[in-house]
Amino acid sequence: MEPLYQEKPYNSQHPVVEGKPQEIVHIVEKHGTELDVHDMERMGKSQQFKRNFAFFSTLGFAMVLMSSWETQLATAVFGLTNGGTAGAIYIYIATFFGFGLAIVSMAEMASMAPTAGGQYHWVSEFAAPSKQKFVSYMTGWLCVLGWQAGSAAGCYLAGTEIQGLIVLNHPGYVPQRWHGSLIAIALVLVSLFINTILAKVLPTIQATILVLHVFGFIAILTPLWVLSPHAPADRVFREFNDGGDWRSMGLATLVGILSPTVALIGPDAAVHISEEVRNASKTIPRIMLATAIGNGMFGFVMLVTLCFCIGSLEEVLETPTGYPFIQVFYNATQSTRGATAMTSIMIILSQFCAVTNMTTASRQLFSFARDRGTPFHAFFKQVIYDIPIPAILTTAIFSTALICISFGSTIAFNQLISLGTVALLSSYMISISCMAWRRITAQPLLPSHFSLGKWGLPINIGALIFLILAFVLVFFPPMRQPEVESMNWSVVIFLGVLVMSLGYWVKARGKYVGPVMLVRKFE
Repeated sequence: MEPLYQEKPYNSQHPVVEGKPQEIVHIVEKHGTELDVHDMERMGKSQQFKRNFAFFSTLGFAMVLMSSWETQLATAVFGLTNGGTAGAIYIYIATFFGFGLAIVSMAEMASMAPTAGGQYHWVSEFAAPSKQKFVSYMTGWLCVLGWQAGSAAGCYLAGTEIQGLIVLNHPGYVPQRWHGSLIAIALVLVSLFINTILAKVLPTIQATILVLHVFGFIAILTPLWVLSPHAPADRVFREFNDGGDWRSMGLATLVGILSPTVALIGPDAAVHISEEVRNASKTIPRIMLATAIGNGMFGFVMLVTLCFCIGSLEEVLETPTGYPFIQVFYNATQSTRGATAMTSIMIILSQFCAVTNMTTASRQLFSFARDRGTPFHAFFKQVIYDIPIPAILTTAIFSTALICISFGSTIAFNQLISLGTVALLSSYMISISCMAWRRITAQPLLPSHFSLGKWGLPINIGALIFLILAFVLVFFPPMRQPEVESMNWSVVIFLGVLVMSLGYWVKARGKYVGPVMLVRKFE
């Protein structure tokens, strides 16, 4: 059995000792700062990636992955059905502030321990000693499966958007479910190509796509403002809707929380490439906050614009393209070419969202395998040419396998993909609760460049209240009395994943070593 670590001296005051040992020189050559060397040594990790992500490219990575305004266009109809225009706007604002508390809580932990492991590593360091190993293991599985599902969802979204564009331009085309699935699988291969062959220029690509993310927002917003008929403001901000027959406008609005949750989830993405970011303990918290504020504002403006311009909800829901926002674009421009240009921007950004999802999912898988939390960990943790190629290939295969489910049932595929949202919310709750526990019990906290100080506990508790509420509500079906095919089976799938993880724990508990055990070798 290979050793998990190598004993080496650790100087907590100044990690780069005089003379620079061979390992330190190797890390500096990979563009790490002395602060990065300090953090990696404290966590007992060796530097295996090049730190070629600077602030702007990392910001592009995180902003494009969240894709809040793009996702809001694609999912807002759910909130409009359950809540109406007023409900969708107000629940978005509440979700933005709720996620804000969660993001600053995780940003503090990211500054303390900037590692690709993210939440499961934080749980291992901050949980009660008797629970560290098991809880971090379960959190690791939630993160791995959550991001793997997200990778498949990104490619499927872009693939079916392309199919919708074909419908718009060729009315005689009869769309088949498997057509969109095949396009999605082709886009998995595109994502694989970019994450492997073009890996060295990935930071440049992300910085470039960030520009498209911003100017694409303007390019879509402008024709909607200028050309589309607008609903009265009184109607937009005061009209609620109970399309799910919940018999309560308040409950209907809360059920609509799924739309802003999907749009605003994923602020931890930058954490999972922190071992490739220069000056990570300072840069990652800033990226998380900038991404949350920037994307959150973009998403809000796009949602309000959509509420003013959507027209008849019934009409856009019945669009043959499969995506109501494509119909909204066409209704605004009254031009197939104009709607095609606007939708093409969406497709490009959706595809690069899938690329960043694959990057994040592969780093999470690599990190968990490095700590022996997965089967075949020796294979998944390999790094070839500074790239976790086995983890990337596995992510591509898993994404393809999930997409293949849509050949038989789109509903089954969507239910599996919803696991990603639930799993990430769970990992946020667990990691933040561990930090709250340390504060409540007056346990020492690690030094950090981003600290919540005396506001830490109220912020952590506020974040937990919001996350628990969102976690419960995303399990709700879209209507009070759903048919079998429209039922939200996420809770069944989620419990099934937990059972399978517990089953593997019987074997893994003898191999899995929580990250905190490596940290203790350097204390």
